[in-house]
Parts: sequence; structure tokens; C-alpha cells
Amino acid sequence: MKEQNDMKPLLVLRMFWRMTAGFRWPFFGIWVLIALTSAVWIVYPWIYKAIFDTLAGPPSAETLPYLLRLIGLMAVLYLFTWGLWRVTGFGSSWIYTRIESHLQVESFHALLRHSYRFFSNNFSGSLVRQTNRFVDAFGRLGEKFQWNLIPLVVTLVGVTIALSLRHALLGIIMAAWIVVVIGLNVWLSLWKLKYDIRRAAMDSKMTGMLSDAITNSSNIKLFSAYTHEHDRYGAVVEQHRRLQKWTWDLAEIIMSVQTLLMGAIEIGLMYAGIRLWQRGLLTVGDFALLQAYLISVFDKLWEFGRTIREIYEQLADASEMAVILDTPYEVMDARGAKKLKVERGRIEFQDVEFRYHKTRRVLSDFTLSIAAGEKVALVGSSGAGKSTVTKLLMRFFDVTSGNIFIDGQDIARVKMESLWENVALVPQEPMLFHRTIMENIRYGEREASDEEAVKAAKLAHAHEFIQELPQGYDTYVGERGVKLSGGERQRVAIARAILKNAPILVLDEATSSLDSESESLIQDALKKLMKGKTTIVIAHRLSTIMQMDRIVVVEKGRVVDMGTHEELLKKKGMYQKLWNIQAGGFI
Repeated sequence: MKEQNDMKPLLVLRMFWRMTAGFRWPFFGIWVLIALTSAVWIVYPWIYKAIFDTLAGPPSAETLPYLLRLIGLMAVLYLFTWGLWRVTGFGSSWIYTRIESHLQVESFHALLRHSYRFFSNNFSGSLVRQTNRFVDAFGRLGEKFQWNLIPLVVTLVGVTIALSLRHALLGIIMAAWIVVVIGLNVWLSLWKLKYDIRRAAMDSKMTGMLSDAITNSSNIKLFSAYTHEHDRYGAVVEQHRRLQKWTWDLAEIIMSVQTLLMGAIEIGLMYAGIRLWQRGLLTVGDFALLQAYLISVFDKLWEFGRTIREIYEQLADASEMAVILDTPYEVMDARGAKKLKVERGRIEFQDVEFRYHKTRRVLSDFTLSIAAGEKVALVGSSGAGKSTVTKLLMRFFDVTSGNIFIDGQDIARVKMESLWENVALVPQEPMLFHRTIMENIRYGEREASDEEAVKAAKLAHAHEFIQELPQGYDTYVGERGVKLSGGERQRVAIARAILKNAPILVLDEATSSLDSESESLIQDALKKLMKGKTTIVIAHRLSTIMQMDRIVVVEKGRVVDMGTHEELLKKKGMYQKLWNIQAGGFI
């Protein structure tokens, strides 16, 4: 666990380096300008020294012109640095907005490429939070490095060299003190990092629980669980509070130690300066030089303590998303994969075995051939593996062993997007975007015209209820389509599949949310939709699959029987048993 935590900051930095490949030269150019601007400042205290040494001596005819020349030099340097800061400021806004937008898009792209299992195992709210924290962390890290660390390094090196030029003792004292302060800050901040990582993980958990509760707000009401959810969420918030308080307390401890060290160096340098002045090695102007440098170093180092802690906090905040981005995709295109070409639509499952994990085998020796244009229904008890068959066909998961072919092409060897283009799926619980009904229907064929989308809606018998809505096809359906009833969502999903017009059709309980009247209308639409297509239908209501070309009975992950409705009813088996149970339910 400790090794993992130590590696996460390096992983975050590596991920940022990889994802900003096209922006490095302008980025480094800005850093060079900032370093140059910071270096110019080192000259200012020397001008103060010259002014104070001149004022401390006897006045002469050259005194005033000399002082005016010094002031003029200060004005020139000020205008020069002012110009450099403006260039770096505008340049930073140009480059950072582009990089952060790039990171946001790339994170979105990389996240969506993860597998079905990945999204099943993660809260959507947590993923949103982690993505935003990752992008935000880059901006904050860049800001700290650019505006704090670069000026700090230039200032510390410049001040140490400048003091050494006045006397080696001053330079040695300053260098030793800098090493102690920076080393202590880095060590204490590294020690604090493990708590920052825990705090970030707890923050994600807290966000995930909040998202989960909001999504299930109806369940909370129905089961009178306000108090239960309040206490459950409150416990996690309390854990987060304790971790956050502890990290803040550690930051306060670090600042306290740093303050003592600042007092020590000021007293030490002043004492050494006075002793050197007594020996005639320093002038009055040197004390102005010394004090100006001390004020600057204190300012930079005070910010350094805060900066280094914030850097580690941002690394911790970005670590979860960096791990996700670094995680290989569970299901991905094989090397050299080609586009799937569906000419007929024949599907073959050959000795397929599938396990969700080592101890849970769902399919075993599953073998099934579906002829081109054939309508096949999969029936069986819950948990028999029917829906898993369709998920494997869609390559939401890869088979543990065996093969699946479409027109003789192994789906593990074709591009996944070409596979999805040729298969239309109407799931048991269709998910809709929080967009208009028209946009949701047109998602099946995004180049389709409004007229084509309306035609598909009419075939799916969705047009009737859509017309009754206040905004018609421009009605927003809410998150996941919650503003529509289950049957209405199902009909929109069917319309989407009709518009897609793929050669292979999968209906997973596609009419389960419909009332009897709607179902009879949909059955007619589905018959038209299935014409000329290879179709796999999963349905628990056996009355909906009586007209299939073939019914395949699946039990415990295997094909145990198959035939037409009439043939299977003549056998004493699982299908007859299921039919009798359902038929008996109508009596």
C-alpha cells in the first residue's frame, strides 16, 4: 500500500507529461521568461545598497546625478520586468486554457473507452468528480510551479550568490539554511501526502454516495429511509472531516516550524553582518541589501511551504483519475483488427465459456448457430445466462474461452465500433440521454432527417404519446429518461432501433414495460423491424415469442433444448414447465 501511494504522484506527473505532448515548447518558453524576470529582480537590492552607501557618505557635486542615474536604472528595470510579466500572464492564459480543455476532452475520451464492467463497478458521480479534479489539479500544479517554484529557485540561487560576493560567510549561512528549510518542507509534505491521498479517496466516496442517494431518491421515500441514509452519509462525511482536519493540522505544524527557522536565519545573518561591519568588511548599504534579500527570501519560502503542500494535495486529488487513465482497457480492439462486414448475418457461438470472476461461471460449453435472417428466442429461468449471451455478442465482455462468429468473422478480431454499428440492441431497461425525444430517437442514426425519425416513432407507436407532450419531439426527457414512463422509454428505444436499421437485432425483454394494449401494437412494429434481420429475442413472457422460428432453452449456462413453440410443448422439459406456470397464471 505504501509503495502504491509513493508511486501515485509519479504516475500523475507521467500522465500530465504524456497528455500535454503538443504544448511543451510554448509551456517551457513561458517558464524561461518567468525565470528571466525573477533573475532581473536580484539586481534591485544592489541598487538599494548603492543608494544607501552614497547617502551614508559625504555629499558632493556628483552625488545627485549619481543617485538620479540609479533611480533611472530602477525605472528601466521596472518597465522591463513589467513587460515580461505581461507577456507571461497573457501567454499563460492562452496555453493553460488550451491544455485544460485538451485534458478534459482526452479524459472524457479515455473514460468512455473503458468496459461495461468498469462502469458497473464505479459510481458515475465519483467518476465525474475524479475527472474534474484531475483537470483542475493540472491548472493548480502548473500555477504553483510557474508562479511560485521557478521564482523561488531563481531567487534562492541568486541571493546565495549575491551574498557570497559580499562575504563567503553570509553565502554559506544562507545556503545551509535554505537546504534545511526546503528539506524539512519536502520531508514533512511527503509524510502528509498519504493522508491527502486518503482524504481524496474519501471525497470520491462521499460524492459517489451522494450521487447514489440522489439517483435512488424514490426508493428512499418508499422505504422511509431518510434517517438511515442521513446517518450513513453523515458517517462518511465525518470520516472525511477528520482526515481533512488532520491534514490541515499537519500544515499548521509545518508552518510553525518554518516560522521559527525564519526568525533564526534573520537573527543569525544580522549578527554575522554586524561582526563583519565591525571589521570593516561590510557597509551600511550592505544591511539594506541583506534586509531586502531576507524579505524576499522569507516571502518566497513562506509561499514555498504552502506551495509544496498544495502541490502534494493536487497530486493526491489527481491520483485516482491518473490510475484510471493508466489502467488498460479490459475489452479493446485486437492488433490488426478489421471492420466487420455483415452480408448475411449468421451468428455462431462455439464452446463459449464465460466467468464474471473465478468463482462465478455463467456460461459453459455454450454452442449455438443462428442462421442468417432467423428469429431465435432465448428462454430460461432468471440467472440462466440469457442476457449474458447478448452482452458477449455485443463484446461488452470478452469470452473466457471459445469463440463467437458473425458471418465467419471472429468478433474478437474485428473493430468493436463496426460490430456495434451492425447490431441494434433494445435492452430491458433502456437508458435515455437528458436531451430531447428527437435527439434520443435520432441517436440510432444521427444523420437521419426529422421525417425519418418521426416515421420510426410512428412504427414504434411512440408518436401518439409524443404528440401529447407540451413540446412534442422537443421535450427533454430528464436524466436517464425519468420524465417518461417505463413503457414510453421502451417505445423511444424501439424507435431508435428501427431508425438504426442494423442487420442484427437483439431484443432483451423489449416489451416488458408495456401494457397489453401497447404490447400488441409493438409486436406488429417488431415484426416489420425483424423482417430480413437476424434476431435474438429474450423474453420471460412466453406469449411474446410463440412466433419465433426457433426457441432455445438455456439453463445453467448451457443450451438444454430447442425447437418451435409447438415442438417444445410436446416435451416434458423446462419450456413446458415455464409455459404451464405462465398459462396457469392466467386461469
